[in-house]
Amino acid sequence: MTQPIFMIGARGAGKTTVGRALAQTLGYDFVDTDIYLLQTSQLSVAEIVAREGWSGFRRRETQALQNISAPNTVVATGGGVILAEENRQFMREKGQVIYLRSPASTLAHRLEDAPQEDQRPTLTGKPINEEISEVLNQREALYQEAAHFVVDGTHQPSAIVEDILDALALQIAR
Repeated sequence: MTQPIFMIGARGAGKTTVGRALAQTLGYDFVDTDIYLLQTSQLSVAEIVAREGWSGFRRRETQALQNISAPNTVVATGGGVILAEENRQFMREKGQVIYLRSPASTLAHRLEDAPQEDQRPTLTGKPINEEISEVLNQREALYQEAAHFVVDGTHQPSAIVEDILDALALQIAR
């Protein structure tokens, strides 16, 4: 398989951690859309949102997704990349899409442990546990629609990588 692999899921799902481990296991390159945006614009997600609003950030995110999608690459996307139908369609057509699914309580706990406010601005202004529940409720169907595979994101990264490799092997065997 040489298609890119797209990691999707909410903030705190482990897309970057698992994506890096998956890329290393496969011998693929790894790119995180948020880090790519930071490096190419010299602005954090929070700074882009402050200057251009969420719509400006989403435009940049779509462009970044298209720029970094290449064969033999694992791409960790931002949690809201699935909000644009264009992005969902692009990822499904160009590669394999893995949804790292975790309950809101797990995501909130992870975000409280490593908040990264500069890279992860609040979406609603509510406490993190309320925000995560609300955002998941709004986005779950979109994550499901975009995904080729849904993987339990509550396990250790090495176990999640094994689950992804198993799902991809089944896809190849078909």
